[in-house]
Amino acid sequence: MNSILVIALVFLMAGAVKGISGMGLPTISMAMLSLLMLPAKAAMLMVIPSLLTNVTQCMGKHWRSLIKNHWVMWATLLLTTIFSPYSGLNIAGGHATLFLGLVLVAYGFWGLFKPTLPSFGNHKVFVGGIVGVLSGLVAAATGVFVIPMVPYLQSLKLSKDEFIQALGISFIVGTIALTIRLGATNTKDWSSNLPEIVMAIIAAFIGMWIGARLRDKLNPIQFQRVLYTVFVLLGLLMTYRSI
Repeated sequence: MNSILVIALVFLMAGAVKGISGMGLPTISMAMLSLLMLPAKAAMLMVIPSLLTNVTQCMGKHWRSLIKNHWVMWATLLLTTIFSPYSGLNIAGGHATLFLGLVLVAYGFWGLFKPTLPSFGNHKVFVGGIVGVLSGLVAAATGVFVIPMVPYLQSLKLSKDEFIQALGISFIVGTIALTIRLGATNTKDWSSNLPEIVMAIIAAFIGMWIGARLRDKLNPIQFQRVLYTVFVLLGLLMTYRSI
């Protein structure tokens, strides 16, 4: 199958998931594309569509309080992603596919069973900094930054609007950091992959439009169970192929 068509289908699906659930575009696109190409190229195709589709999600009335409470997490996420000493994405034989598979399995099982995390009380700033560092290390190694950041944000019991906006800001920060990291080592590849990147952007927005219209017609709990099950299966497949 033509690579442009494959990329379009992947981002159409990833965009639809984001349109329905408000998240999942980087994770879905990285997981599926990494089965077909090098993780570094998959990440390069993912970052700009992810950045653009998260811009509107960052906007809202809670940004001041969110930045006040979580700036340490976002700062450490940014810096660790850029300066991590290990980058499985950029090193041949860096085992990025294996690490991504393991992350997807962990994320999928967490989503299916939803274990209760402790209340961090007055230690939220310190814990947030640790979460940012760990998420940055995972992002530099795999191209995704959902673990442990998304479970941590969900443990804070934010309102729905606060949570959606916090996710948007988190994904913007992580995507910018990943773009900087990839741009520093793959500058020549951006122009050669421009047609694929443009197709990914168009397909992602079409997918989001479709997903937004499906949102009210789907059972959210059942959809999430299916989505997290898909993450587990993709992760197991990637792990098996990498061993």
